[in-house]
Amino acid sequence: MPRPVTLFTGQWADLPLAELAPLAARMGYDGLELACWGDHFDVQRALEDEAYCQGRHDLLAEHGLTCYAISNHLVGQAVCDPIDERHRAIVPPHVWGDGDPEGVRRRAAEEMKATARAAAKLGVGVVNGFTGSPIWGALYAFPPTTQAYWQRGFDDFAERWGPILDVFDEVGVNFGLEVHPTEIAFDLASAERALEAVGRHPRFGFNYDPSHLGYQGVDYVRFIYAFGERIFHAHMKDAWWGRGTGEVGVFGGHTDFGDRRRYWDFRSVGRGDIDFEGVIVALNDVGYAGPLSVEWEDSRMDRVHGATESAAFVKKLDFAPAAGAFDAAFGRDA
Repeated sequence: MPRPVTLFTGQWADLPLAELAPLAARMGYDGLELACWGDHFDVQRALEDEAYCQGRHDLLAEHGLTCYAISNHLVGQAVCDPIDERHRAIVPPHVWGDGDPEGVRRRAAEEMKATARAAAKLGVGVVNGFTGSPIWGALYAFPPTTQAYWQRGFDDFAERWGPILDVFDEVGVNFGLEVHPTEIAFDLASAERALEAVGRHPRFGFNYDPSHLGYQGVDYVRFIYAFGERIFHAHMKDAWWGRGTGEVGVFGGHTDFGDRRRYWDFRSVGRGDIDFEGVIVALNDVGYAGPLSVEWEDSRMDRVHGATESAAFVKKLDFAPAAGAFDAAFGRDA
C-alpha cells in the first residue's frame, strides 16, 4: 500500500488549523504534519489541557485527515545557536524570556523536552526539527579552523541534546533532525559526525529532505542508503540549481528566495531537479514505511496551486515495494 501523503503546516501557519484542515483535504492530502507554531499545535497546552490532543485529532478527522508527526524546528534552532535578534522572532515569548543567550538556549532545550512529552500525549512517534549549531558560522575554514575547534561544536551539541534525547527515549518518541544548512548536520559527513557525537542515541535520526542536499552537490539518494534505519520521517521538497545569472553562488549572495540571480531556489514538488523516482526506490529499499510529507516552498507560485499539484505528483509517484522477485514466476515450482 502506498504511503500516506501529508502536508507540513509550517509554511501555512498564518491560517488557523480550522481553515487549513479542510483546505488540505481539498488539495488532496491524507494528513497533516503539524507545526508547533501558529495555532496548529501548542506544546504547553497539550501538556496542560487533557482535552486538547483529542481535539486536534477530532478536527483533522472531521476532514478525513490524520497526523503522523509534529515539528518544532523554530525552538530546536535555538538550542545550540549563537542567539541574536532573529531568534526572538521565531521562538515563543516564554522561551525568549529576557533574551540572555544562554538562558534562551536552556529554555529552548526544556521546550524540546516538553515537545517530546506533548507528542507522546498526541500519540505520534516522531518530532521533526532543527538543532541549531554553535559552529555553522565557521563553515568556511578561515580564519584557519582546526578539527579541534569543530569538535568542540559537536561536543556542545551532544551536551545540550543528550538530555533532550533521553526524554524522547523515556516517552518512546523519535527526534528527526532535518539535515539542513545552519544545523549541526548539513550533509552526509556532518550527519555521521552528529550521530557519533550523541553516541548513536537510539532516538536521534533524520527527517529526510533531499532539497537541502541537492543544491550543495550532496548525493541525496546515497544519504538514504547510508542512514536508512535512522530515517524517521521524509519530506518531499524540491529545488533547482545551476540556474541564475552567474552573479550569485551556492551561498546565496545575501539575496532573497525568488531572486532571479540565485544559483538555486526551492520549487514546487516535481518542477525542480530532485530525482524523486530515485528517492522513492531508495526509501523502499531501506524499508521506510512512514508518510511522505510535502514541505511546499516556491516563491514564484501560488501556494494552493503548488500544494495541490504537489500532492497529486507524490501520490502518482509513490508505489509499494515488490512482494517478491519479478522473475519468481519463471521457476518450475510456480
